[in-house]
Amino acid sequence: MKRYISDYHIGHPNALRFDARPFSSLDEMHETIINNWNSVVGNGDEVYILGDFAWKNDTGLEVLKKLKGRKYLILGNHDRMNAELEKQFVWVKEMETVKDGENHVVLCHYPIAHWRNADYGYIHLYGHIHMGRDYEPYKEYAEKMKARDLPYECYNVGCMLPYMDYTPRTLKEIVENSKAI
Repeated sequence: MKRYISDYHIGHPNALRFDARPFSSLDEMHETIINNWNSVVGNGDEVYILGDFAWKNDTGLEVLKKLKGRKYLILGNHDRMNAELEKQFVWVKEMETVKDGENHVVLCHYPIAHWRNADYGYIHLYGHIHMGRDYEPYKEYAEKMKARDLPYECYNVGCMLPYMDYTPRTLKEIVENSKAI
């Protein structure tokens, strides 16, 4: 099974504040991330992390070693890889298109206005903009594209979003639950 998530910001104390994350400390956040991840991910599952996994490589490595499944990383602006951390991933890339069931999914840390084959039903998953100043304008743009009868499917998989709840989600879960916000 494939799952997706972004923007954990492991070891980044400011993440608690700028996302109003519901944790009293980084240790509590890391523990929640590990527990939530391992409650849904099996050893044979694939998890695509769409950037900003770890602010501190040593803490990121500690957390990664406790997570089940095969892990893939799409680089974000806060990912500063070293050789030891990179070894924990099947691959590390800037961007990728994967097949998930019948769907093609374009993975990038950043939201893209016109991704590969957007007009032909490819789905775009991204992170980076959290619930910040860019979240609403990008969402409004996506709605305008859909209003033109284009199959413009794109979803933010930031861990802090209510439908993600610091837990890697399947494509089906993301599509169904993102409509609630």
